Amino acid sequence: MHASKGDRLVMHGRVVGKQDRVVEIIEVLGPNGTPPFRVRAEDGRETIMSPGPDTMIDHRRSPEPA
Repeated sequence: MHASKGDRLVMHGRVVGKQDRVVEIIEVLGPNGTPPFRVRAEDGRETIMSPGPDTMIDHRRSPEPA
C-alpha cells in the first residue's frame, strides 16, 4: 500500500448498516509512501495508523486552501 500526503483512506464498514469511515493522510511515516500514516478524521482528531485489508486509498487530493 503506497500513499501520499493528501490522499484519503476509506475504511469499509464490516457490519451491516455501518458506514465507511474516511480519513485524510496528513503525514506518511513509512519509507517510500508505505504505512504507518498520520491521519486526520472529519471531526479533527488525529492518530497514527497502519491500514488493514478492508481499507483502500483514494488518491484524490483535498482542495488546497486559498
